Amino acid sequence: MSKITIVGGGLVGSLLAIFLAKRGHTVNVYERRGDPRKTDVYAGRSINLVVSHRGWTALRAAGVEQAVKAITVPVYARMMHDREGNLNRVPYSIDDKAIYSVSRGELNRRLLSEAEALPNVKLFFDHRCVDVDLQNATCHFQREEGDHVVVEADVVFGSDGAFSAVRQKMMLGRFTYSQEYIEHDYKEVAFPANADGTPKMDPHSLHIWPRRWFMMMGLANQDGGFTGTLFMPNTHTDQAPGFDTVRTPEQVQAFFQEHFRDALPLVPDLVEQYLRNPQSTLAIIRCNPWQVNGKVALIGDAAHAIVPFYGEGMNAGNEDCKVLNDLLDQYGDDNWAEVLTRYAAKRKPNGDAIADLSMRNFVEMRDLVADPKFLLRKKIEGHLQAKHPDKWLPLYSQVKFSDIEYKDAWKEGLRHDRIMEEVLAMPGVEEKWESEEVERKALELL
Repeated sequence: MSKITIVGGGLVGSLLAIFLAKRGHTVNVYERRGDPRKTDVYAGRSINLVVSHRGWTALRAAGVEQAVKAITVPVYARMMHDREGNLNRVPYSIDDKAIYSVSRGELNRRLLSEAEALPNVKLFFDHRCVDVDLQNATCHFQREEGDHVVVEADVVFGSDGAFSAVRQKMMLGRFTYSQEYIEHDYKEVAFPANADGTPKMDPHSLHIWPRRWFMMMGLANQDGGFTGTLFMPNTHTDQAPGFDTVRTPEQVQAFFQEHFRDALPLVPDLVEQYLRNPQSTLAIIRCNPWQVNGKVALIGDAAHAIVPFYGEGMNAGNEDCKVLNDLLDQYGDDNWAEVLTRYAAKRKPNGDAIADLSMRNFVEMRDLVADPKFLLRKKIEGHLQAKHPDKWLPLYSQVKFSDIEYKDAWKEGLRHDRIMEEVLAMPGVEEKWESEEVERKALELL
């Protein structure tokens, strides 16, 4: 068995440790930050996560499905809030399937405890990676106390997030890399529960306030509250405000009064939260190769950081771990060069695809969910799926409720776009969307 160093003890690093330790490897996890079980490292800058089908598949394979399910809230639909406070609920699937909301901090704490319970896993916090010897799988860490630690291993995994120190070292060689910041930043806004602990909104819906150029969303926590997130351009335009023009208490109050009036009574300290919580950026990172020398590999956000609008960043990272585990089953635990080469070849195209899918879903959530044409399309697609489940599976279901590879879902989604464009152009489709004529047209175009 091998000695493994995992750089980064977040969601993917801790799950990877569980997978590898259960195979008999000796696993040491080094995390730059403090132990999140002792201090809230996510305070004020968290976006709630959702666990979807492929995430559960990986958690089940690692033997921690029930431990995670205990801290989640099932979410069955999107709930749109218009400017007047009117609500419109749109289910995620025709067969009542759910995604599961979970606090990032609570999930990280749970996975770290599951990993630490294994006898061949050791966790080291306040260790910042400062160098990696790619030829010899040796890592150098700077401790919080100031001393330097050198760790030798057989294999190193960089699971240290979007600004990975392991990837920075790999970039000194033959390496292709792109980092794209989108125009939108985000701020957390916490929605408290009622005094008796009950939620102020439907906890089984993802709440969205779509405003075309910006939006707010909220996902339930187990305590009855919601973690809300405001996404808005960093810099204002003629069409929309930006974080640069919403800075003072008066500006914040006026902004929410104009655009999110129904949220104001739900968050008594909204202005204080907005001014207190940090403004954070969103970036898409693509890179290649994902592994070097059969000794060092990237996984999770270190390999494919994406924007959070499909809720698939963690699920994609979980799937990375599951694919790696399956390849170890196939090629053996002592054949790392083969396993890592095949892992990178299989996952790189899917990392690129989920990045594209996530940006697509941002546009959908920000403005299309309030578009009657988009809502009509959803109804037609649900009708087609109900009658022909073997022929039509909506893109969202492919991504969230199946094991279809992201790259294949992306291609099929583009094909669905072309088909639905013609279907929605049919005269009188608004009145006859359930008709055999509309159904026949769609099937002919498939």
